[in-house]
Amino acid sequence: MPKPILMYESRLCGYCRAAKRLLEKKGWEYEAKVVDGDMALRAEMQQLSGRTSVPQIFFGDTHVGGFDDMAELEASGELDELYNS
Repeated sequence: MPKPILMYESRLCGYCRAAKRLLEKKGWEYEAKVVDGDMALRAEMQQLSGRTSVPQIFFGDTHVGGFDDMAELEASGELDELYNS
């Protein structure tokens, strides 16, 4: 059973758009939480990820990181394993 994907994002972020393109290319559904102007949501993201930048991507309870982290997992073939584990 695939893990649910959650992405904290900003509408102005190119890395967020790139992450969405990768997820959509793979045909994976995800929940997007837009942190623009929402300090409580941004604080939630920072508490969960330990990071202040967007995107912050989670597969289930596993923090993947940002777009670069996810792209690295994709290049190594580990992203599919993480999604399906």
